[in-house]
Amino acid sequence: MQGRFLRLAETERPTVQFVVDGRRAQGLEGDTLLVALMCAGAHLRESEFGDGPRAGFCLMGACQDCWVWTDDGRRLRACTTTLQADHRIVTRQPASRWPHVNGV
Repeated sequence: MQGRFLRLAETERPTVQFVVDGRRAQGLEGDTLLVALMCAGAHLRESEFGDGPRAGFCLMGACQDCWVWTDDGRRLRACTTTLQADHRIVTRQPASRWPHVNGV
């Protein structure tokens, strides 16, 4: 899958493997989660309010549009979280976290 972001510089940094929605992906050391996820896919996450895919907005931690979750349910702000090799990210809010939002 072609990502929404295309990396033009700093391509020699070491790669970091991580998992997003059960699929292996890779970013570069020093990337934020937002950059790694947008380089790996077409969007950052699915809106928890049912209004479609989201891609982040302000890119500096102010707008609240870049939340993603770990596979154990912790919420992370993708634009201010540095990518880690052990990240297991999900792009849809876990149903157990906010059942009324997901219609469960």
